[in-house]
Amino acid sequence: MDGTEPVPEVSASAKRISLVSPLRAAIRIRRRIRTLKKTNLQLDLSGRKSADSTKLSVVRRQFSTERGSISSFDAPKFFNFDTPSLEQVALSSLQRRKKRKRSRPVLYPGNGKKYLPIEHKSKAKRCLILFIGIVCLQILNAIENLDDNVLKYELDGLEKTMQREVFGQKIAIDKIMDILKDYLATHWHNKPLVISMNGPSGVGKSHMGRIVAKHFRSVVESDFVLQYYVMHNCPNDSNVATCEAELTNMISDMVTRAEMEEKIPIFIFDEMELMPPSLLDTLQGYLKLNQSNEYLNAIYILISNIGGNEVTKYFLQNVSSDVLNVPQELHHIVQSSLRQHHSIWDVAEIVPFILLEKSHIANCFLDELLREGLYPDNRNVENLAGELKYYTIRDKQYSITGCKQVVAKVNLLHPYT
Repeated sequence: MDGTEPVPEVSASAKRISLVSPLRAAIRIRRRIRTLKKTNLQLDLSGRKSADSTKLSVVRRQFSTERGSISSFDAPKFFNFDTPSLEQVALSSLQRRKKRKRSRPVLYPGNGKKYLPIEHKSKAKRCLILFIGIVCLQILNAIENLDDNVLKYELDGLEKTMQREVFGQKIAIDKIMDILKDYLATHWHNKPLVISMNGPSGVGKSHMGRIVAKHFRSVVESDFVLQYYVMHNCPNDSNVATCEAELTNMISDMVTRAEMEEKIPIFIFDEMELMPPSLLDTLQGYLKLNQSNEYLNAIYILISNIGGNEVTKYFLQNVSSDVLNVPQELHHIVQSSLRQHHSIWDVAEIVPFILLEKSHIANCFLDELLREGLYPDNRNVENLAGELKYYTIRDKQYSITGCKQVVAKVNLLHPYT
């Protein structure tokens, strides 16, 4: 005996038992994993795992540790339990589906007819067209109402009367008619209309005022037309305060009655150059904008000789150049003269009247002879026209007094005078 302890020999049966017992344990674990996969494992295809998947991971860790312990033994290399899991199978099937979706077959168009896509009509477009149609009808109706309101005053007849009875004032007639048509197109206004007729004596201003008064008396009744002559209604020796009270009562009463019947009253003031300043101030109070509605719907015609000398001077200086082409300059000259007299003309539409030629004076005599029932002899008419005084410039003659003396001359020819 050399002192070494003898090594106990392990029998073959003991070695076989030591290899079989861990192998059986591995087989049991593997079977348990398979049963868990078949019964409880649910794979979320969106990438999220259920609560059982966490249990499966824990079991796999345990199996890996036990398998590591088994690998310490001399296990045979050909014995392999690595089979594809259910999770891998599901992922592979999902990838196949994606590949199938990507590789869709190409579809070619058939031999049938091709049609454009149907356009669906919007109901909002129909409503818009209907709204536009309603607005157009309303505009047309408003225009017709304006025409009806103008026809109510028969301004065409007034214009024909002016052209027939007032001679040599075509520009003044056209301007007055344009102003009246614009104002009388509607009944509601934001300010009263003020027309100022200015020019030398005898050129037809007062005659124009009488024609307007006569026409509107036949159209809107005589109760809504006032002719105010300063020398007659308020002479120099009268009390101005009484004239102011009378004028105030006449205007207020006429305006109130006209508003009730929806008519526009007309006030014609002649001989304005003789009106006292205080009475001009009273009249100016009715021409302002900040008044009640009934005072805004009215027409005021102011007739005066103010600016007549300026018109005559300008006309004679510019007779070589056609004065009909420079009415704007003549308007400014008259306007400056009127503003120096009183501020009532600041809101007025100024209509200048020009000088009359000798042919116009002859027409005045002819018209007056027909009115008096006398025979209109052309030679007699020329003789009467030649008795008046004229401005002679080049080949033209312009009357100094206009048609002012025509009536007196014709009265001398009357057999009963």
